Formats: sequence, C-alpha cells, structure tokens
Amino acid sequence: MAGKKDDTNSARIAELTNDLQRTRADFENYRKQMDARNAQTATYARLEIVKKFLPLLDDMARAIAVTPDLKPLEKTLEKTLKDLGLTKIDAKPGTPFNPDLHDAVMMNDGEGDQEVVEEVLRDGYLYEGETLRPAMVKVTTK
Repeated sequence: MAGKKDDTNSARIAELTNDLQRTRADFENYRKQMDARNAQTATYARLEIVKKFLPLLDDMARAIAVTPDLKPLEKTLEKTLKDLGLTKIDAKPGTPFNPDLHDAVMMNDGEGDQEVVEEVLRDGYLYEGETLRPAMVKVTTK
C-alpha cells in the first residue's frame, strides 16, 4: 500500500511542479509583454509631445531666418532636437525629391527628367529615423 501512496504523491508533486513551472513561464511572458507595452507607450507619449512642438520649431526657424542675432540659437536648437531623437529632413535645393520625405505642393517644369527640391516651404522632421512630418517643398525637374 505504501508503494501506491508514494506513486500517487510523486505524481501529485510532479503535477504541481509542472503547474508551477507553467505559471512562472506565463508570468514571465506577461512581464515581458508589459515591459514592451510600457516602452511603446513611453515612445508614443514622447512622439505626441514632440508633435506639439513642431509649430514652435517652425516659428523659431522663421525668426532665426529674419533676425541674425538669433543665429547662435540655431545650433543649440538643433542639438536639443537631436537629443530628443528629432532630426530635420534634408531638403536643400538640389536634393533629389523623395516622396517618403518630401511633400511636393508646387511643381515647376524644367528641362530634365530628374525631380529635385527647388525650395523648402516648411521643414520636415524625422523622429528616431521615421518620418514624423514630411518637408513641404517646391519641386522642379533638372
């Protein structure tokens, strides 16, 4: 009789051990999912805050363009933006037009077949390498 009771106890212990291991694995998976969700929420929150600053950045760029005394502020602003993961999209005149980075609102026909940026109408920005807002540009062909 003692042998049967030992087998039953051993089976019960094995069953409880398996349940405990599954519960631990489930909890670990849950914890990883919550960590990933929290990181995603933090990234989304930063993105929404950065979006709210875009009109201010546009105003600062216009102010710097017309007030030479503010020119030193431009470098500080660019460094701060870089620290936040925000970079300005390259849209200098002559830059090849890229519809993923540039929003063409005007088009001038030139003599060539390559579309290039002629003028930047509003700066565009990348947030951590992803297009946050495309640059609004005037395009011409060369």
